Amino acid sequence: MIYMDNAATTAIRKEVAEAMLPYLLGDYGNPSGVYRLSEKAKNVVEESRGIIADIINADRNEIFFTSGGTEGDNWAVKAESLKRKQGHIIVSSIEHHAVTESALWLKNYGIDVTFAPVDEQGIVKLEQLEKMIRNDTFLVSVMLANNEIGTIQPIENVCEIAHEYGAKVHSDAVAAFGHIDVDVKKLGVDFLNVSGHKICGPKGVGFLYVRGGKPERFMHGGGQENGLRAGTENVAGIAGLATAARIAYETLSDRARQEKRISDYMIKRILREIPYSRLNGSRECRVTGNMNFSFQYVNGGMLVVMLNKQGICVSAGSACTSNSGKPSHVLLALGLDEKIAEGSLRLTINHTITHREADYVVECIKKDVARLRELA
Repeated sequence: MIYMDNAATTAIRKEVAEAMLPYLLGDYGNPSGVYRLSEKAKNVVEESRGIIADIINADRNEIFFTSGGTEGDNWAVKAESLKRKQGHIIVSSIEHHAVTESALWLKNYGIDVTFAPVDEQGIVKLEQLEKMIRNDTFLVSVMLANNEIGTIQPIENVCEIAHEYGAKVHSDAVAAFGHIDVDVKKLGVDFLNVSGHKICGPKGVGFLYVRGGKPERFMHGGGQENGLRAGTENVAGIAGLATAARIAYETLSDRARQEKRISDYMIKRILREIPYSRLNGSRECRVTGNMNFSFQYVNGGMLVVMLNKQGICVSAGSACTSNSGKPSHVLLALGLDEKIAEGSLRLTINHTITHREADYVVECIKKDVARLRELA
């Protein structure tokens, strides 16, 4: 099986699994306890917090552990909004559904929501974003890199604009962390969230960075996470997350170089050898392992099924919405016609993909696209 859907999830690293095992078997204590077994668990949680803080250039007290990217998005968007009970937020039109659905839900509670447009490459239009800011705008949410098309956003510029008007900035970094350097001070963000299973870590764990370390409480109950996120900590998951984050940071340059070499090769072949194909998103300003194509006169869902039968794992878009039957809102935001958007295919590779595997995948796509066009 050739796995080319790493934006959906990744295989856990052996080192990560080994880091988790002690806290699943022997040192299984609850960090909130007062005995030695709990002290070991509490120590690894705090050590992991420090590792992650160092990687993104934050303070330890600014890192809060979550159940993953969706919770981080919900926490950043909802808690800040519900505290105010009125006002205005701006969300880019290509955000993950965890952000867009949270924003739309807030409209029921008196929050006005505006969706900022992107250009044909999927990059937020800064001039129009600035024009959308009002006196009561308190939050702008723009993801660091898009999970479907890989486009990297100019977050530093977004922060400069938003902060000039007194608004905070949230950036979903789930698709970016581990692929590009993430320095929260350099970016200027107020909130940033990451998910473990996208960086060869465990599912069900992530973290939210909050500038200053004082977010609004989101999960009510116990006093975990400095009293701001109730619930017994996922100790093993947190240990695995920190290990995965450290390895991703240490190996970033080598992995990115290999991924770019293979993805550039595949992009060149597909665009040259398959008529009526296009690359969605920016050619230059994208995370290295992401390739999103549209093929005219082809149904992307059927193409995914055909490739699966040939031992290739790919997707027609975000794994979170793959069963919706609707064209990707991200591709529609780029200005694609619905029919063309329905013919999309996302390939997200890691550094282990070989030229031989890449050639096999390209040949299968060529054959299957031709077959689907004949049937159409």
